[in-house]
Amino acid sequence: MQLTPSKLNTFLILKLPSAWIAGVRVKYIDQTECEVGVRHRWINQNPFRSMYWAVQGMAAELSTGALIMNRIKESDKKISMLVAQNRATFTKKAKGKIKFTCYDGNMVNEALQRTIKTGEGQTFWMKAVGLNEEGVEVSVFEFEWTVKLKSIE
Repeated sequence: MQLTPSKLNTFLILKLPSAWIAGVRVKYIDQTECEVGVRHRWINQNPFRSMYWAVQGMAAELSTGALIMNRIKESDKKISMLVAQNRATFTKKAKGKIKFTCYDGNMVNEALQRTIKTGEGQTFWMKAVGLNEEGVEVSVFEFEWTVKLKSIE
């Protein structure tokens, strides 16, 4: 059963309330891509009247992590996931509605298949690009994810 934006947004309320309060919302998810939106508001701004970098990071990470969660759910295996490191580039002030999109779902599928087949953890980088309402890039986040089968105890 595939995760839906509604299910993921409910997950935010229960497990990541700071992201929910900041306005982070999943807009779209399928097998290969995920789009997460957030609007610049008073609650998520920095002193320079643009969106705080950490709010952008939450939205960007969710766009990558939701794809992994979706594939893990479909695999029906106990698999852990963790961000090992990340990098970000900021090219324009984030104001208005910002959408972060990740198109790396196929990469997730390959990594999960390898970890299930070999039993060894896998590491891979995923990218989320943040665009404003005019379609101009405001930031790019890259996350190094690790996945591995949970040990049976």
